[in-house]
Amino acid sequence: MSKFEIAKKKRLIKQTSTAVIFPIVIVGGWFYPLLGYFIPICMIAGISIAFSRGRKWCDWYCPRGSFFDTAIMRISPNKQIPAAFKSLSMRIAMLTILMSVVTVQIIRFWPDPYKIGKAFVVVLTVTTGIALVLAIIYHPRIWCCFCPIGSISNWVGKGKRPVKIDSSLCNECKLCGKVCPIQVSPYKYKDKGMEKAMDGDCLKCGLCTSACPKKALKLEK
Repeated sequence: MSKFEIAKKKRLIKQTSTAVIFPIVIVGGWFYPLLGYFIPICMIAGISIAFSRGRKWCDWYCPRGSFFDTAIMRISPNKQIPAAFKSLSMRIAMLTILMSVVTVQIIRFWPDPYKIGKAFVVVLTVTTGIALVLAIIYHPRIWCCFCPIGSISNWVGKGKRPVKIDSSLCNECKLCGKVCPIQVSPYKYKDKGMEKAMDGDCLKCGLCTSACPKKALKLEK
């Protein structure tokens, strides 16, 4: 078994352990609304981790991201993610819309904890429906490109634990871009004369470093 296959298998095991949480929350939340509070907990945890480890939360800690990688990946065509979904305007628009909706619902149902919890579940269900449709059309991780938690993590975690590039070893085989779960391409930074891939969407999964045949990539600690 190659180094890449081992890394991929270990990541899959981790993702499976958190992916099982997702259906429990999204289905169980309709019967037990207090499960909805798991959502703001994830938001706080994801953004907190980003300050030191970038978008590591989105790698396998996030139940929805892990669920889509392990289950929806099987029915997705895995096409190229359109640039529009990664644009700053798209991220800001989605962040503004969802945060506004959540704020309005909290004010509307305050101080009833059950109704507020149910509001979180409704938001999770609707956004998951959107993510599922886009995953079936394009790519399982397309929602992650403009997910509010992911966007904020991108902004505050950019530059944290980047992938380092040894230009003398990299032959631009482009394999790193092909194995990346969210379609970040480290090799492109070599063309820019940079020694680090500073893409804020990098999930710090390490798949690109394990797949590189020339050992030209290394995830900074």
